[in-house]
Amino acid sequence: MNSYRLGIDVGGTHTDAVILDNAYQVIAEVKTTTTTDVSEGIYKAMKEVVAASGVLASEIDFAMLGTTHCTNAIVERRRLNKIAIIRIGAPATLAIKPLTGVPDDLKNIIGKHIHIVRGGHEFDGREIVPLDESHIYEIAKEIKGQADSVAVTSVFSPVSTAHEIRTAEILEEVLGTEIPISLSHEIGSVGLLERENATILNASIVEVARSTADGFVKALKKEGIHAKVFFGQNDGTLMSVEYTVKYPILTIACGPTNSLRGAAYLSDYPDALVVDVGGTTTDVGVLIDSFPRQSSLAVEIGGVRTNFRMPDIASIGLGGGTIVELHEDGSFSIGPESVGYLLSEKGIVFGGNTLTTTDVAVAVGVANIGNRELLAHLDLSVLKKVYARMIEMAEATIDKMKTSADPVPVILVGGGSILFPAQLQGASEVIKPKNSGVANAIGSAISQVSGQIEKIFKTDELGREQTVALAKELACQEAVDAGADPGKLVIVDIDEVPLSYLPGNATKIRVKAAGELLDNKLVSNS
Repeated sequence: MNSYRLGIDVGGTHTDAVILDNAYQVIAEVKTTTTTDVSEGIYKAMKEVVAASGVLASEIDFAMLGTTHCTNAIVERRRLNKIAIIRIGAPATLAIKPLTGVPDDLKNIIGKHIHIVRGGHEFDGREIVPLDESHIYEIAKEIKGQADSVAVTSVFSPVSTAHEIRTAEILEEVLGTEIPISLSHEIGSVGLLERENATILNASIVEVARSTADGFVKALKKEGIHAKVFFGQNDGTLMSVEYTVKYPILTIACGPTNSLRGAAYLSDYPDALVVDVGGTTTDVGVLIDSFPRQSSLAVEIGGVRTNFRMPDIASIGLGGGTIVELHEDGSFSIGPESVGYLLSEKGIVFGGNTLTTTDVAVAVGVANIGNRELLAHLDLSVLKKVYARMIEMAEATIDKMKTSADPVPVILVGGGSILFPAQLQGASEVIKPKNSGVANAIGSAISQVSGQIEKIFKTDELGREQTVALAKELACQEAVDAGADPGKLVIVDIDEVPLSYLPGNATKIRVKAAGELLDNKLVSNS
C-alpha cells in the first residue's frame, strides 16, 4: 500500500511544501509566496504540491505543518486569548508583580486579570506557606466568563508541582474542562519571572493554535486528505494536534529547526553547521546527532523574556531580498530591510528598480537567475565589494556559532542559498544538497515525535540509576502522548546538573526521547 507524507513550512517570505513517499524520497516540491493571511498561503501550497505530485489524496497518511501563526500573534499582538494570570507565591513574591518588564502594549491586552495567592515552595521543596485554596475558588468564580484561558505559576514549581496541580484541579472544578490551563512546571525551567512569562504567552496563544489546527484539518479534508496531522516544534520534532493546542509556545522558532532537520537528512551529515538563507534573514544553527543544539540562554519573544526550550540560532538581516543601498561617496549599506516575497517584482534582475543581494550575486556571477543585462548600468567593482561584505557577514555568524577554531562542515539550505559560493572561511566543506531550497518543508515531513522532561530530582530517594531511569520513562511517556510509536522510542539526549545548594543530592535532569510516528494503518492491519 502506498503511503505519502505532506510537509509544509511557513517562512517570512515563502511557504514551502513537499510530498514524500514512504522511503522519504521527494515526489514533488513547491515554493509559494507567504501571504498576509498565513492560512491562505498554506492552502495554496498544499493544493499545488498535491497536484504536482500526481499522488491520490487518499494515499497521503501524514500531514506536517511548521507554522508562524503563534509567533505572529505574539509579535503583532493579534488574536490573543483573554487570560487570567495566577501566581502562587504570596507573601514571598509581592515585590515584583507578574508582567514586570513586559511591553505596555502587550500588558494592556493580557494583563487584565492578575492574581497573587498565598503558597509556593522554597528551593528545597519546603512549603513557604500552605496553598490558599479558598482564594483560588474565589478567583475561579471571578474569572468565569471573563477569561478563556489561565496561566498558573508557583514559586519553585520545578521542585514541587503540588500547588500548581491542586490549583488546576480547583479551576477545572469551577470553570469546567473546556478552559485551557497552562502550568508553568510543564513549560519553563527554574527562574520564576521568565518561567511565568513563558506560561503566560503559552496561555495567550491557545486559541490561535486551535483555530490554526482546525483550519488545517478542514483544508486537508476539503482536498480529500484524511491524514494524521502533526505540527513542528522547536526542537526539530513533531507533536500531535492535541499536544500543540496544549503547548502552542513550542511551535515558536520551529521554522529554523525544520531547516536543520531537513539539512541533516538531505546531506547525511548528523553533525554540522547549517546556514539557512531565506528572503529576509540568514539563520545559522548547529546540528548534534541530527538534532538542533538547544540554547542555554533566556530568550525574548515579542519583547518578553522567557526561559522555555528554544533552539540555538543566530540570525542576521541578510537574505535573498535584502535591500542594498549604494551611496554617492562609494560606500554602501546592506539591509536589514528586505523586499521579502516581492523580490520577483522589485529586484532589478526581474525588471524592478530595487537593488537586492540577489542582484549582487547575479552581477558577480555566483547566481544565474533573472536577466543579468539589467545590471549593466551598475559599477561592478562596487558590487564586488558589496558581495565580499555579504560573505563576511555570513562567515562571522558561522564563526560565532562554532565551539572551536577547527573547520566544520557547513550545509547551505533555503531559497536564498544561491547567494553563497562553494567555499566559506571556517568551513571544512560547503554542502548544498539536492532539494535544499525546500529543506524546511522536508524537515517538517521527516521529523520524529519527541517528548522532553526537565525536572529536579532528589537522587537520595531512589538512587541515581533509578532516578535517571524514571526521568527516561517520563520523557518516553511524553513522546507517546505527543504521537510517537511506543515500540520505536530512543533516548536522544540526556543532561544532568547537580544542584549543590539543594538537599538530598538534588539534580536537574533533562531527558529527550524521540521515535517514529505511530502509523495507525500498520497497527490496524497487523
